[in-house]
Amino acid sequence: MSVKVALVTGGVAGIGEAIALGLADDGYKVVVCDINQERGQAVEERNPGKLVFRKCNVADEESVQALVRGVVEEFGRIDVLVNNAGIIRRRHSEEISVADWDIVFTVNVRGAFLLCKYVAEVMKQQGTGRIVNISSVAAKLGDITSAPGYGPSKAAMDGLTKTFARELAPYGITVNGVAPHAIETDMSAQWSPERRAAIIDAIPLKRLGQPQDVAACVRFLVSEGAGFITGEIIDVNGGFLMD
Repeated sequence: MSVKVALVTGGVAGIGEAIALGLADDGYKVVVCDINQERGQAVEERNPGKLVFRKCNVADEESVQALVRGVVEEFGRIDVLVNNAGIIRRRHSEEISVADWDIVFTVNVRGAFLLCKYVAEVMKQQGTGRIVNISSVAAKLGDITSAPGYGPSKAAMDGLTKTFARELAPYGITVNGVAPHAIETDMSAQWSPERRAAIIDAIPLKRLGQPQDVAACVRFLVSEGAGFITGEIIDVNGGFLMD
């Protein structure tokens, strides 16, 4: 069998980069896609030969179609899709503009839908595949960081995950989600010491998560050991939310 191929969106930093590097360690050829060319090329250099960068705007249908078509032409298959690309706009609900609300949904929901839609066509032909959507604790709890478009967009992603899980199960394709909270990334690095301490205090395990914690969950969900799991949203939050 040829080398398995994974496609990771938003894979140039933080959680996405950890997922890409982890899947490369597991033997996948990993295609990292993002709109940031410079960061993408830097990630590619982290594991030459296993990681390849392809520029793509996940919210643009033609860009997504070209990406999927190019990956199949170059590598012959797509075994894993990880929808990690996402954005956040911080404003209170009375302050956020409709344009900011729309762009969050366009990237976070439309982007995930487009990738699922066109990658699923490839996976159906293969008779197998794994899709993992990176959600958030905000999907279950609502806005907790003054970003009223973000939680609803991730809740929509969870609904998308379950919809595709039901639709694609007959083709041997599993679709699951991972919902992190308080992960050590560029975003959390912007927190004040006081806010950081308060967030850690609310987490039963008393620490922030690492990008590798999320990556480990994704690596399990795409493994053979998770073949009977589909339509699940798995919490990675140190016990902050137990459901």
